[in-house]
Amino acid sequence: MLDTISALGDVIAMHWEIWLVTVVMILAAVIDGFELKVPNWVTFPFIASGWIYSVAAFGWEGLYWSLAGTAIGLLLLLPAYAIGGMGAGDVKLLAGLGAWVYGTHTLYAFAFTAVIGAVLAVCMVLAKNAWKKHQDQFWMILNEITVVKNPEQLAAIAAKRKPSMLLLPYGIPMAIGTIVYFLWAGLLI
Repeated sequence: MLDTISALGDVIAMHWEIWLVTVVMILAAVIDGFELKVPNWVTFPFIASGWIYSVAAFGWEGLYWSLAGTAIGLLLLLPAYAIGGMGAGDVKLLAGLGAWVYGTHTLYAFAFTAVIGAVLAVCMVLAKNAWKKHQDQFWMILNEITVVKNPEQLAAIAAKRKPSMLLLPYGIPMAIGTIVYFLWAGLLI
């Protein structure tokens, strides 16, 4: 038993950054689950501390990689935010992930997140027995995106529709997807 605990301690020490990111992602998911919001007091320090760590650990090159990861995180979710399909906290959370683990890991975590988010969304709709309603909304939203094309108009339409929609706190699939990716990549074990 002590050997197992010691081995776990060694893994945590070797990948403490990944474990820190994991804890922040879990915290954000819990808050998002209760409040449908990832607050700035989580996201801004997450981003800034990633930049600071990167400079301290790797110098200016580290800052470059951290800023690139931040930009990738922002760019991946900014389109969904721009049309009202996601909250700003979710976008900043992925930017924070990018600040700590840089571009490649952010892309993979995002891919895992997208799959898990889709599965959770389908499960939520099925659990509420609202398949037809949400299938119709999906096609309506897709049509609006292809026809309207103006992000401001799309965001206004989404805001009007929001009270009738089943909302998925995206911090939850983001945390699950990131952790599953970390496990898959061998970064947590």
